[in-house]
Amino acid sequence: MRLHINIDHVATIRQARRTDEPDPVRAAVLVEQGGADGVTVHLREDRRHIQDRDVRLLMETVRTGVNLEIAATDAMVSLAVELAPMAVTLVPENREEITTEGGLDLGGGVTDRVTAAVEAIREAGVRTALFIDPDPDALHQARDTGTDAVELHTGEYANAWRVGRGAPVELDRLQRAAALGRSLGLDVHAGHGLTYENVAPVASIAEIEELNIGHSVVSRSVFQGIEAAVRAMKTILMNARRDA
Repeated sequence: MRLHINIDHVATIRQARRTDEPDPVRAAVLVEQGGADGVTVHLREDRRHIQDRDVRLLMETVRTGVNLEIAATDAMVSLAVELAPMAVTLVPENREEITTEGGLDLGGGVTDRVTAAVEAIREAGVRTALFIDPDPDALHQARDTGTDAVELHTGEYANAWRVGRGAPVELDRLQRAAALGRSLGLDVHAGHGLTYENVAPVASIAEIEELNIGHSVVSRSVFQGIEAAVRAMKTILMNARRDA
């Protein structure tokens, strides 16, 4: 089980004051010291948190590898091809959203655009993943784009856990989607809304080999320190897999 830490919200704090701290590049160093297997950043088109400067410096300093989340636009794909990170995850973007609201809608012309993006990125020797809802149709459509992996959107599960109803149903949905993804030849990742309280059941799903977690770790690190926060999350994942 790999744990990638999304450090976007370190940059969110910085951008609240448009200053130079806290620096997400410094956070990435501590994340790796805490045992993270990779660093994830979402370079949004509106540059609301992570900036181009951050990504370029991360490419020079991160030892584990950078998972770059981007929208499937020509400009963002060109930048990804230029930078050649460890992996690129294509995600949906809505300018009005507070955070990503769901997986990619691969219907209609979107599929052609995503397929072209996947082809361009893979030709540059970079692994690709698509952030999708845990639904059979989305998984089959993702497979048809030629992507290496999918990242299952765990937001509905996280919301159900938070309100105290429906979590078992959403967990079963994730389990079935992970099994289907593996059967289709896709590597299966997951993320969004995962916390110290709700992550263990997801980490216990055998087909999921990578989790992307950010906000909860950054939130805890405000009080605990980010290195210790990553170690705590890593322990939960290892215990969950051992006990599965």
